[in-house]
Amino acid sequence: MELILAVVLGTLFGYVLTRVGATSKEKIIGMLTLTDLHLAKTIFTAIGLGSVLLWVGIATGVVDAGHLSIKSMTLGVVVGGALLGLGWAMSGMCPGTAVTRLGAGKRDAVAFVIGGLLGAGALTLSYPLFEQLGLFAPVLGGKTYLAFTPLLMLAAVAIGLGFMLAGRYLPSGLRRLG
Repeated sequence: MELILAVVLGTLFGYVLTRVGATSKEKIIGMLTLTDLHLAKTIFTAIGLGSVLLWVGIATGVVDAGHLSIKSMTLGVVVGGALLGLGWAMSGMCPGTAVTRLGAGKRDAVAFVIGGLLGAGALTLSYPLFEQLGLFAPVLGGKTYLAFTPLLMLAAVAIGLGFMLAGRYLPSGLRRLG
């Protein structure tokens, strides 16, 4: 049953990514160069709506907060995030959009997905070395925990609403310089 749910939700996610333009390399490059902010506005709205729904779900008991997990802050997370961002900017794809593009038959996604799998394999093989070098040692306090207080939940909902407002009122894009 979990596999069926994963396939259905993954297909729905891929459909939504395609509909909002997140699988378009031109839209992603436009967002990263701040010349077409349609996709950024959609992402802000989705983050805001997701945040509001999550915290309202926790407050009403619909969502079990025990299932939430926050990744520990390590130098590896920072380096990995920087590499992901660089790859995203260079290719116009992130892992989710690449798999969606692959499913849509886009050839450029084949190299991206294979490269991602090879990179993950290389990290798996080299993990002990990186661990010895301290790349995965906690930094800036390491793991963070959330205290589910009414004030925190109210602040999280307010921030979520702020994201939705940013998604609504951001300009469509900035003019190119030069």
